[in-house]
Amino acid sequence: MSDDFSGKDVELDLFGKPIEPIKDRRGRPSFGKSKENQELVCLLRAAGWTQARIAGYLQCDEKTLRKNFSRELQEGADQIEGMALEVTLKKMKSGNSVAISRIFDIIEKGAVAIPISRTPEKKPEEKVGKKEAADRDAHTAHEGTPWATLLQ
Repeated sequence: MSDDFSGKDVELDLFGKPIEPIKDRRGRPSFGKSKENQELVCLLRAAGWTQARIAGYLQCDEKTLRKNFSRELQEGADQIEGMALEVTLKKMKSGNSVAISRIFDIIEKGAVAIPISRTPEKKPEEKVGKKEAADRDAHTAHEGTPWATLLQ
C-alpha cells in the first residue's frame, strides 16, 4: 500500500476522497465595478447617453447599471464639470494663460446665470376663501351691466 505524500495536508471528505475546490461556478459572474467604470459612466451620462446605451456599452444589464452606478447616473455631469474645473484651476496656478482666461470666462458665465435682483419681490396676493369670494362677486355683479340701472 503506497500513500501519496506530497508534503501538504489534504482534507478528506467522509468517504476518504480529497476535497477539491469548486471549479465550475454556476451563473454569470458578478459585475466588476471599478474607478475607471465610475468615471466612464459619469462622462457618458454628462454627454447625454441614455441608461440603456451606457448599459450596452458596459455590457451589463440596465438594472445592474442602476444598482452599481446610481450616484454617477444622477450627478455625472456635475462630477465631470467639477473635475474639469479642478484641472483648470491647477493649470491656472502654474501660470497657464489659457487656463486663466478660461477661469474668468467661467466666472462671468456664472455671474450671468445667477443674476442678482435689486428689485423688491412682489408680495403674493391675499388668498380669499370661497365664501368671501362669492360675497365679493355678489356685491359687484351688477356693475357694468344693463341691469345695474334696475337694481339701484
